[in-house]
Amino acid sequence: MPSIAGPGTPNALIDPAINRLWLDLGSGNATEAWLIATDISPAKGLVVFLHGNAELIDDCDTESRAWRERGYWVLLPEYRGYGRSGGSPGQDAIVSDVLWAIDAALQRMGGGDIKVILHGRSLGSGVAAQVAADLKGGPAMLVLESPFTSVASFAWGYGVPPFIVTNPYRTDRVLPELSCPIIIIRGEQDTIVPPRHGEVLASLNPRATLVTLVGDHNSGLSTQGAYWTAIDDALARSKQP
Repeated sequence: MPSIAGPGTPNALIDPAINRLWLDLGSGNATEAWLIATDISPAKGLVVFLHGNAELIDDCDTESRAWRERGYWVLLPEYRGYGRSGGSPGQDAIVSDVLWAIDAALQRMGGGDIKVILHGRSLGSGVAAQVAADLKGGPAMLVLESPFTSVASFAWGYGVPPFIVTNPYRTDRVLPELSCPIIIIRGEQDTIVPPRHGEVLASLNPRATLVTLVGDHNSGLSTQGAYWTAIDDALARSKQP
C-alpha cells in the first residue's frame, strides 16, 4: 500500500483539466502521473515538475499553475510508494517511471519536436538531474530548487553512513555533462540541505546560474517573485519559444 507522505487528495477526480496517466507495475501496483494542459496555444513545451520527499503531486499547484500561465503543459509524475502509487521507491525505478511518463505525455501532446524542461525540488532535484542524464536529446532547461550534490554527501547529518546510502542521486556527476541552461535556486537559511551545495553545483557547469533567496528549505521559495523572475530571465536568454 502507498504510504509515504500520505494518500493525498484525488483532485484529478474533480478537475477535468487533469489527465491521469498510470504505469502498470504488475502485482496490482501502478504509478500515477498528472498531465495538465496550458490554455495558451500553441504550447511552448512540456515542464516536468518533480516534488520533494514529504510532498505529493497533489501539493504542486503553485508551480503547475505558474508554468501553465507561461504556456507550458505540466507533467507531475508521482514516485513509487507515494500517494496513490504502489511499489517501493528507489533511484533507478523512479527515473525509469519518470521517463515513461514523459514519453506518454509527449504522445498525448501529439509528438514531434517538443521541448522538455525538468524542474525538481529537494529530492526532486536529484531525480530531475538523473532524468536529464538519460532523457533522449537532453532537456531544454534544468531547474533545481534546494538541491544537494548527492545524498551521501550529507547523509551523516541524519546519522546515516554514506556507504549504506543505496540511492545516491549524484547530481554532482551529472551537471558537468549537461549542455542546457541550469538554474540553481537555494534558500540562504536552508536547515535541511546546506546552502553550500548550491554553490558547489553551480561551479560544475558554466551554463549554471545560482539564485539565492531568503528562506528555509520548506518556506515556499516558489511563492517569491524573484524565483520566477530568475526562471523567466533564463528562458529569455535561452530563446525558448
